[in-house]
Amino acid sequence: MSEIKVPDLGESISEGTIYKWLVKEGDTVGQGDVLAELETDKVNLEISAEEDGVISSILRQAGENVAVGEAIGIIGSAAGAGAASGGKPAADNAPQSGSAPAAAASAAAAEPAAAVTAPAAAEGAAAGTAALASPGARKLARERGIDLGEVSARDPIGRIGQADVDGHGAAGPQAAAPAAPAAVRPEPAKPAPPAAGKAPHAEDGKATERKRMSRRRLTIASRLVEAQQTAAMLTTFNEVDMTAILDIRKRRKDAFKEKHEVGLGFMSFFTKAVIGALKAYPMLNAEIDGEDLLLKKYYDIGIAVAAKEGLVVPVVRDADRLSFPEIERRIGELASKARANTLSLPELQGGTFTITNGGVFGSLLSTPILNTPQVGILGMHKIQLRPIALDEERTVNRPMMYIALSYDHRIVDGSEAVSFLVRVKELLEDPESLLLEG
Repeated sequence: MSEIKVPDLGESISEGTIYKWLVKEGDTVGQGDVLAELETDKVNLEISAEEDGVISSILRQAGENVAVGEAIGIIGSAAGAGAASGGKPAADNAPQSGSAPAAAASAAAAEPAAAVTAPAAAEGAAAGTAALASPGARKLARERGIDLGEVSARDPIGRIGQADVDGHGAAGPQAAAPAAPAAVRPEPAKPAPPAAGKAPHAEDGKATERKRMSRRRLTIASRLVEAQQTAAMLTTFNEVDMTAILDIRKRRKDAFKEKHEVGLGFMSFFTKAVIGALKAYPMLNAEIDGEDLLLKKYYDIGIAVAAKEGLVVPVVRDADRLSFPEIERRIGELASKARANTLSLPELQGGTFTITNGGVFGSLLSTPILNTPQVGILGMHKIQLRPIALDEERTVNRPMMYIALSYDHRIVDGSEAVSFLVRVKELLEDPESLLLEG
């Protein structure tokens, strides 16, 4: 017999959510078989069987939060499973609830059963609450002698964090003490719950669907709010004449694909231009660490990808050392993995600067939000023909793109941010110069 445990999830990830079980109790499994899928803040991971056997027990269900190292199920031997199932007929032969003996026994034991059930339910609720607590919260509660069942969670899915435990402890022993019996009042009757997946609107009676947010969507929401609350974020804009790049792609795309077996897209041009600008204005490639600045001498460029489960930002490592076809190939591989939900944690960690392309969805202009702790993100947008004045007498239609740079004003001055974006524009409008920015 062995326990099915949550594996190590990588740096900075201490828990996940069981996304779904691929087996059920009683199923025979072999070593290496995938048993369940675990959703973390960044990727979904598979949990595999470490030995042959039979799923004798599933301890945690889909949708529950689990910590690294926690047992979520048990694999037993085939013989053990058969012995365990031998006790089931006795329960099956028990009198039905509608029979006279069962009804009489139920009536006779009504009061004692109520007395026993109440504390049991309380213990179950406390256990459930503890299961939703983070490892750090559990440790802090043990150190302070706090019952996690009495701690209120501020997390939208009910998960208790260290701050919740810390706030509960600060409230003092009187706040944690049980209320006097005289203060206990029966709760008012609650209306019957709506049908699964439906909830009547309080005002107009129209039905709405309630859908639980995925762990990744909750993390995205938390990170975006954190970025806006912690960084002095500001956005500056410019526009790029894409004529030269479009001309190169038109003339070279067939030969490029034939030689390198990958298409020549826009992202390699923008990645190269960003790296050239980062070398000229290194504060955009930095990070704040307490009262210090970390000036990074490498260029790991994050490329935002819209996947089914939410936005992810895989990282192109050492992008300054890659050629145009190598960048295109690497971005294509990461994007395919993102959409298939097969990215590994190392492919998502780190990154010194991010590029996001809202233009593929038709966005004309936007203000991208920082991917903290990075201090800069470049937003690309839709290419659109617009009339451009060449001089006082001549106006021509050119394929133009608005570009936006959001930056952390705490360490990046406005003049530096504007100059960075102008440098990106210059490199894109003279793409041959990108070959000299190695």
